[in-house]
Amino acid sequence: MTLDSGAGQAPARPDDRAFRAVVFDFDGLIIDTETTALRSWQELYARFGEELPLDRWVTLIGTWDAEWSPAAELEERLGRSLDWDMLEPERMARERALAHAQPLLPGVLARLDEAREMGLRLAIASSSSRAWVEKHLARLGILDRFCALLTRDDVERTKPDPELYRGVLAALGVTAAEAFALEDSVNGVVAAKGAGLRVVAVPGPLMHGADFSGADLRIGSLAEVKLVEIIARLRAHTVRTSTRQGR
Repeated sequence: MTLDSGAGQAPARPDDRAFRAVVFDFDGLIIDTETTALRSWQELYARFGEELPLDRWVTLIGTWDAEWSPAAELEERLGRSLDWDMLEPERMARERALAHAQPLLPGVLARLDEAREMGLRLAIASSSSRAWVEKHLARLGILDRFCALLTRDDVERTKPDPELYRGVLAALGVTAAEAFALEDSVNGVVAAKGAGLRVVAVPGPLMHGADFSGADLRIGSLAEVKLVEIIARLRAHTVRTSTRQGR
């Protein structure tokens, strides 16, 4: 993809520089695999007469490095160890089956088409495995839309650590000021902001009550707002923030 280098133009301040890239989260933003993962664990808990605590579950969304473990929680409640060599493959098979039936979330394809028309480079930054993300992107017919794809296989720490986003910026060859992120989780927002990107929160079904005050913009779904409007709102937010800071 050829990008205009801007030769002959006066240098722009970082906040005024045109966006060149959009970075997507995957789970909960492109397809609703967050709900399917929850359902598989809820069913497992129910086999032992227990209910999974949703307030603890949401801390897992968007990361692979959470301190809380649903497996350890279940064993603590039961007061005994469980045979995870048997239980986890069964649970994971159920999660995969549920996820495989998930379509693209509303607005995703339209925003991808819009980005291509605008000449924006696209990437994915996901705390899931590369095999998981690539499999679903290929199944949905959109794998070739993305110039870069970084997952937990590529980093030491997943979100909320900013390492994934820093890697994506390097892979795309853009600065943080030239990209913005679309994220459905608080962990994702923290990671993207930590790497210096502007962030649009698009809460997934399990995250509507979460605190997304750290994001630059919050929208209900990707079907609600066109990409050109998202960019306009991000720029307006940057101007307001700069004005308040006396810049």
